[in-house]
Amino acid sequence: MALRRGSGLFLFLGLCLLGLGYLLASRLGYLDRLQARFFPATKVAVRLSPGDFPAGVAAPVADVASVPLRPTLIGFTARGSAAALLLATGGASTLDNPGAPPGAAQGVLKLGYAMDARAVVFPSEDELRKALAVGAEHGGVDMATISVDRLAAWLPSLRDAAPRTVLLVGRSRGQEALAAVGVPDLASLRDKRLAVYPAGSSYYFALWALSRAGLRMSDVRWVDLPSTLDAGRALREGRADAVAGLWGDVELAARDRGGSVLATTADAPHLVATVLVARGDYAARYPDAVRRVIRALLDASNSVLKDPGPAARLLGEVAPYLGDPTEAIRSAPPATLADNRAFFGLSGEAPVTYDELFQSASALYQKIKRTAGAPPAEDTRDLGALKYVSEARGP
Repeated sequence: MALRRGSGLFLFLGLCLLGLGYLLASRLGYLDRLQARFFPATKVAVRLSPGDFPAGVAAPVADVASVPLRPTLIGFTARGSAAALLLATGGASTLDNPGAPPGAAQGVLKLGYAMDARAVVFPSEDELRKALAVGAEHGGVDMATISVDRLAAWLPSLRDAAPRTVLLVGRSRGQEALAAVGVPDLASLRDKRLAVYPAGSSYYFALWALSRAGLRMSDVRWVDLPSTLDAGRALREGRADAVAGLWGDVELAARDRGGSVLATTADAPHLVATVLVARGDYAARYPDAVRRVIRALLDASNSVLKDPGPAARLLGEVAPYLGDPTEAIRSAPPATLADNRAFFGLSGEAPVTYDELFQSASALYQKIKRTAGAPPAEDTRDLGALKYVSEARGP
């Protein structure tokens, strides 16, 4: 028995000495040298990226240009609030041909603020995300209008672009809709096929609609669509019992098959908010350009709200799938300066602020395993330009 105790003691002391030797070798760097010599393949490869450094490190030290010498490219997916952007830039172009469209009139930015800019339309939100990620210098865009929930979901993949929210563009007040055939109400969606584009804001709206009906995500059979614009077609072809998409598309499809619209963002007018985000490198290099874009968009928003006719014609040419462009503007009107002040907490009251909307969307997407952790809301916005414009315009 004594022999066993002595053996155990020696074993314990031996393990302690071995552990102490390992710790000492690690501290002195001997283990790293041995690993590099005998096991080089196991060495961790560290990938460096632009997101590891502040976005403005490459901005000029002096003689910062007011605006870029080339056109500023602003990406968007069509919705009613895009009418202000179209009026500000004089129309829309595509990424394949970002020049001014034939016969395009000069917009507010050119006429009022001596700045050349192009509104570039994208067929899907994911394509817009990719363009914002690479930037205009590499075939993408400098700025983009996207919903807050999309920004929350995309931030990990947009890390190198360091996007910063600078303006509220508009809110959906009926533009997103959930329509169905043979389903009388939201609660009856249980065990039904619900089709939606998972990379669009309609997906976020569909989640809200399920929560309103007390349904879990597993209570419906999800059908992924290739784009939001495929929602109406999916309902017509019987690939789904219900779809979430744009009102002008899904309402007509439901009516054609004897169905109905079960819910719209008119029931949640503060849920889907579209904001303007700028790449960090662009904002750092051309701060005055950001201010000019904000001024022009606010001017255009006021013009659209006073007389939607000219902007509605531009919107109708770009996005006939929205239905009546005037109605599309009504269901997603462009935001005013007062809307912006309240939304970002500068003055006034808003039922839902930017920070609240971003944080809740971020938490939801993490909960359902759609994204990794996101930074605090205040780290995703830069209100310097908006405050400058707001103060200049007064109360």
